[in-house]
Amino acid sequence: MNNLYFNQGLAEPYTSNAQKIRVMSEDWIRNSTFCPNCGNHNIEPYKNNNPAADFYCSGCSEDFELKSKSGNLGSKIVDGAYRTMIEKIKQAANPNFLLMTYCKQSFSIQNLLVIPKHFFTQEIIEKRNPLSSNAKRAGWIGCNLLLNNIPSNGKIYLIQNQIVRNKISVRNDWERMLFLRNESNQSKGWILDIVKCIEKLNKPTFSLNDIYLFESYLAKAHPNNFHIKPKIRQQLQLLRDKGLLEFKGNGQYATVR
Repeated sequence: MNNLYFNQGLAEPYTSNAQKIRVMSEDWIRNSTFCPNCGNHNIEPYKNNNPAADFYCSGCSEDFELKSKSGNLGSKIVDGAYRTMIEKIKQAANPNFLLMTYCKQSFSIQNLLVIPKHFFTQEIIEKRNPLSSNAKRAGWIGCNLLLNNIPSNGKIYLIQNQIVRNKISVRNDWERMLFLRNESNQSKGWILDIVKCIEKLNKPTFSLNDIYLFESYLAKAHPNNFHIKPKIRQQLQLLRDKGLLEFKGNGQYATVR
């Protein structure tokens, strides 16, 4: 992953800027990156218009969808059909997302991060307005991926500000939350909400009472649960058992990196 520049020669047959970027970015992924799940360097493209994903790992069969944009990543990413994405999340059939930002002057990659599929919940998917009656696909409803609703553990950088991260570090970050794949959508939602609450505190050690301050937020997010504080304690214990938190005693916790 030492070469952070697109092969501009591949874009010459195309007139559309979107097509040029698609061809160059897909070529770079195929030839320059690795699978964060198994470390395999053979990330293969699916045939065009595959509804499942853009790439797959020939080593472990993980699926990946690539989104590229110039400039800053922003707070949301435009994706496909809303209903299709929601159904994929319910069935755990959604791919992992590779998000790439590039400089359009130099055609160099600035950032590349992966959002593992197990961080996808309905809460990070924003329903867009239907296309107007004058549009070619009138009534079609797309969606946005809300990046701000994803905890930092779910944004694993392979390249950050043109600095290539060590493969071991990337894979360690990937494996930290891999247990989420064995959780139901409801359980996963609770775990991720508690993780986000911990991140909002923005301090290495915190108390149980600190997390209790989010009780009203969590009650609104989970209206069918009438025992919020016991649920908070349960989730903190789970995160401790998974090695993400250390219990210091007397209701005190420390985050583990």
